[in-house]
Amino acid sequence: MAGLAASFGSGAMTNSIGDLGMADVILVVGSNTTEAHPIIGIELKRAARLGKRIIVVDPRRIRLVDHADQWLQIEAGTNVALLNAMMRVILDEGLADESFIEKRTEGFDGLRTVLAEYAPEIVSEIIGVSAQEIRAAARAYASADAAAIVYCMGVTQHESGTAQVRSLANLAMLTGNMGRPGTGVNPLRGQNNVQGACDMACLPGNLPGYARVDDDADRARFEKAWGTKLSSKCGLTLTEAMDAAADGEVRAMYIMGENPVLSDPDQAHVIEALEKLDFLVVQDLFMTETAALADVVLPGAAFVEKDGTFTNTERRVQRVRAVVPSPGDARSDLRIITEISSVLGYPMSYADPSQVMAEIAEVTPSYGGITYERLDTGGLQWPCLTETHSGTPILHAESFTRGRGVFAPVEYVPPSDTVDGEYPFVLTTGRELWNFHTNTLTERSAGLADLNPVAHVEVNPIDAERLGVCDDDWIEVSSRQGAVSVQVRVSDRPKRGLLFMPFHFRAAPANRLTSTRRDPIAKIPGLKYNSVSVRPCEAPTTDG
Repeated sequence: MAGLAASFGSGAMTNSIGDLGMADVILVVGSNTTEAHPIIGIELKRAARLGKRIIVVDPRRIRLVDHADQWLQIEAGTNVALLNAMMRVILDEGLADESFIEKRTEGFDGLRTVLAEYAPEIVSEIIGVSAQEIRAAARAYASADAAAIVYCMGVTQHESGTAQVRSLANLAMLTGNMGRPGTGVNPLRGQNNVQGACDMACLPGNLPGYARVDDDADRARFEKAWGTKLSSKCGLTLTEAMDAAADGEVRAMYIMGENPVLSDPDQAHVIEALEKLDFLVVQDLFMTETAALADVVLPGAAFVEKDGTFTNTERRVQRVRAVVPSPGDARSDLRIITEISSVLGYPMSYADPSQVMAEIAEVTPSYGGITYERLDTGGLQWPCLTETHSGTPILHAESFTRGRGVFAPVEYVPPSDTVDGEYPFVLTTGRELWNFHTNTLTERSAGLADLNPVAHVEVNPIDAERLGVCDDDWIEVSSRQGAVSVQVRVSDRPKRGLLFMPFHFRAAPANRLTSTRRDPIAKIPGLKYNSVSVRPCEAPTTDG
């Protein structure tokens, strides 16, 4: 991971969203873009209309397939095998960018050694896609003057998530598709300000700007700026914190704007962990399933009720302005945090959010040139180092963060949650267009709620016939973690043997079925691959 992090930094898009239209080929892996990121989906559909070639890699027929030139319907969890096979083809056919490799990278010989075992004919048996299709995708990507990669949680939410991201980075460097318009490795963030939250240290091992908590020099810089001593100990990721709470090692939690009872894996484990806490504070807009378990609920302000900034997935910092007052006792996050901090003994006093941005610019070099005055005329993409710097639309144009990009070869490892006679199906979870995240907001919007109101599970027609179920029938989906009764939607979108279930609905919580197995490096849970069993059942009874 060190080589990847040093080469690619924060996990943000390397290029701008609008830059996708400059690509000749766009490889979309594990991203249901038109439903989970509809604005970026519009850009992809526009690119298709302009004659750009789109290649979709997904075990489920997402809507973007209708606009794609090629769809690789691989078996769930086999991205690494596919990408290694594509790179093997690129090497065998002399399509690698040897100049880029020589001048801008290191570790290439290690990659070449690993790829020797990934002939398309061998990989075809693993991924369920023909060798011919693998070769066609590899040739299209490598032969393009400019080729971009777009990926999302269908890559990262696996036990092998880090390996999958490394493979995508290897592919981009192998072909020289970095640092130019229409190229890059472009992850799509899960919510609107995830990038900004990560930039500002909402990660267990980081200080703002991805400085390290456990680096003495980094820590000293912030200690001087803030006038206080900081811990050198890295914290816990969310799933690690839930484990620690269940074990009694974490005794209190403060949860802001998150609903882990519905969004985190193994719902029973999450509820057990939260109920074991001595003290739980939840700060949110509505009484969520998580807030219902809290000792104290702090009513927060919505985005239209407060001033501040969001940083989106392309690293663009943009102003947010209050247009309506907050109802009742709701307060802005800034006011709540500063008042709590002052009570706990570290006074914070800001006249308005612009002073916070001024402090961010002072301590975070990549934000050094960003001010509210500049943002009033439009967004800026970091790195923006000085007030005369125009921002950085494309990362790694001349060099990577560490100088040379490091090839990080990885082997394909099958998911550990294996399909067997007891659990013969694979369940994957995700989002749908009309529902956002845990439905806290969209279920309260009558127009949106009416468009997709009922929890369901997509079942391939062949599987449905074998199970003896039709549309709107009820089935019980069971895993090693729990069971959920849910209505059937017979669809040819999922591959045979694959079930798809949106995680939005409290009535049939998909994450009651998912496990806490996670990537050993990034600690992200493997929500996209869970073995399950299925049986027909009666509709659940309701009271009253």
